[in-house]
Amino acid sequence: MHIVVFGLTVSSSWGNGHATLWRSLIASLVKRGHTVMFYERDVPYYAMARDLRTLPEGAMLRIYDLVDDIRVEACEQLAVADLALCTSFCPDGATAAEWILSSRAGVRAFYDMDTPVTLRALGAESTHTYLPSQGLRDFDLVLSYTGGRALNELQSRLQARNVAALYGWVDPAVNRPVAVAEHFRSACSYLGTYAADRQAALTELFLKPARALPECRFLIGGAQYPDTFPWSHNLHFTQHLEPAQHPAFFCSSRATLNVTRQAMAEYGFCPSGRLFEAAACGAPLFSDVWDGLENFFDPTMEILAVHSCDDVLNGLALSDTELHRMAGAARTRTLEQHTADVRVRQLEQLCDAARRPTPAAQGLTLKA
Repeated sequence: MHIVVFGLTVSSSWGNGHATLWRSLIASLVKRGHTVMFYERDVPYYAMARDLRTLPEGAMLRIYDLVDDIRVEACEQLAVADLALCTSFCPDGATAAEWILSSRAGVRAFYDMDTPVTLRALGAESTHTYLPSQGLRDFDLVLSYTGGRALNELQSRLQARNVAALYGWVDPAVNRPVAVAEHFRSACSYLGTYAADRQAALTELFLKPARALPECRFLIGGAQYPDTFPWSHNLHFTQHLEPAQHPAFFCSSRATLNVTRQAMAEYGFCPSGRLFEAAACGAPLFSDVWDGLENFFDPTMEILAVHSCDDVLNGLALSDTELHRMAGAARTRTLEQHTADVRVRQLEQLCDAARRPTPAAQGLTLKA
């Protein structure tokens, strides 16, 4: 297939989870023989923290200033696309959706990588920056990063006709067990962008355990943490980490914590990319609890489901042998079921079922 994507970002992993997901998915797509054109608007906060400039051979990244600058080229790409999709939080999503829906692309798709946020914000002005005014009814395929009842709401509230979950994934060539890095060594770690709606859970599952174990080092990595964040003497911080540093971060702590954003946790069936990254690295995983968690990992044998500070403390009291046994089981599950290669095969099947007759993209050349 030739695939055209209008997304939030693939060039910068700063403060968002989209970039690392797209990088690994694109790598798997081109490995399967597909070609990809990814359109990304140039914005200052990503430009200042850009950690990728080019995509693998067979894929092209087009960073643009104004959407009108790419109109002609994008429509030419769409005319020969087998799959065209725009994503949630794409800055020019509404315009891209219009182009996609008026094109001859074989499968015209929308991928909501933030479904609970989209559904909770319906009616708010911000939603319309990436949703077409008529909702999702005209797309051949609507993909959702979130499963469960969110799929039903995409149909009932946004009139999506053909809906399927495409859950998170990981690239095991990037996220794998590595040696301990002394500057990341800790009893427990947490990697994530600051979010106010995650703070209550983070306080219960990370800050309280840190205060209960003052002799242990706890480590947070991420971006956008406010000056008012309640730091303590044994709670250390490392600024935004490029994806290449994630394995060392995860592998250098006895356990790492996953905390899901409130909207995602309320809907359930929404595993974060960080969950799969840490598991692929062989890091012992503690996770907050939400509906559907057991569909991705056994919450007693592969990861440890934690509801409270005491659950975390009990987890940290486990022996290294017990923690490593659990981590090994989670890594095995991840490599079997949650890699980018697995998701690409699922995407191919979904596109085959949704495909309309279209001109093939034979002989198409991606020009720099």
